[in-house]
Amino acid sequence: MIESPLALATLIAAVTALAFWLDYRFPALGKVGASMMAIIFGAILSNTGLVPVASPVYDAVLGPVTSVSIAWLLLSVNLRDLVKAGPRMTGAFIVAVVGTMIGAFVAALLYSDRFPEDTWRIAGALTGTYSGGSVNFVSVGRELGLSGTLFAGLNAADAVVTGLWLGATLILPVWVARFYVPVPKPARAEETPVGQAARDSDERSRHHPYFVREGLSAVGIANLFAAGLILVFASEWLNQLFPLIPSILILTTLALVLGHSPLYREAPGAMQLGSMGLHFFFVLIGILSRVSEIAAVGFEVFFFTLTVVGVHGVWVLGVGKLLRLDIGTLFVASQAAVGGPSSALAVAIAREWRHLVLPGVVMGLFGYAVGTYLGLGVAYLLR
Repeated sequence: MIESPLALATLIAAVTALAFWLDYRFPALGKVGASMMAIIFGAILSNTGLVPVASPVYDAVLGPVTSVSIAWLLLSVNLRDLVKAGPRMTGAFIVAVVGTMIGAFVAALLYSDRFPEDTWRIAGALTGTYSGGSVNFVSVGRELGLSGTLFAGLNAADAVVTGLWLGATLILPVWVARFYVPVPKPARAEETPVGQAARDSDERSRHHPYFVREGLSAVGIANLFAAGLILVFASEWLNQLFPLIPSILILTTLALVLGHSPLYREAPGAMQLGSMGLHFFFVLIGILSRVSEIAAVGFEVFFFTLTVVGVHGVWVLGVGKLLRLDIGTLFVASQAAVGGPSSALAVAIAREWRHLVLPGVVMGLFGYAVGTYLGLGVAYLLR
């Protein structure tokens, strides 16, 4: 068993790098995503007994590393980019997020007897994660005080259901597209498979939130580290002064304000640093996801999660039909809400809706900004 703090930190960093490399190198694995692979690798390490149950390294990742990573990711959000997404994609994303909230209320009603003390916490965390991705699951789940076992079980259920919905949004267009208005096709000359593959790689490098190349300097990196730590410190300090306001809401608000100030209006590297730190957390969630503990939580957690996404899907398809939205816009917007920007990009690329790549990524990043507010709002309403 690996118990040395330095060895554990090295292992977590190496597993994170492997997940990113596999995502980038093999497009098929890119549909699974680096986030899910990080969780799977962490779970393998834990359930084979290679790493311990507890360590100071885990405490550091769960605490300051994750908080600073969330701050960096929020610094990279530019609300002005909503214009680039366009009214149809923005409208479809709003439909998707409303579907998530309705699903959370329905699931809470169905399973309130099973989780009498934690129904509101589970519904809030799932509202957060299905309004912009796992960044919000981490933010809301930590703030609401989800227990370690329940957090791990819910995170595992989230990973499975997110994967199922990703598969559904890749397959369903074949069956249901004829019932919706056609997906707009931008004029583009026919290309050979080689040219198409090169274009796919170029799209991933230019738009995928994990693979965008940024020119960084030592000054820029130092500024990002300083900004991230100052934001976390300020949010904790203000939370002590105003304990009724959750610290994660303070952190989210401060990061968005700073990110839109002249000082950090352009924050190259913030997305990359934030994504790296957040994936340390995903590896750790995998490590904490021991089969025995997840089984102790019960299958109801999985069905709770499945209900939220199931209602979300029915709502998106039904309301999208009434609003005459095409299936491409609907499913890319849905994945921007459920899986975040990387999932939205994966669907757009896989279904050859390349004109929806940038709008989908933009909406996923916007979900980072609103998911925490929505998740905590739903949780406190249910409580």
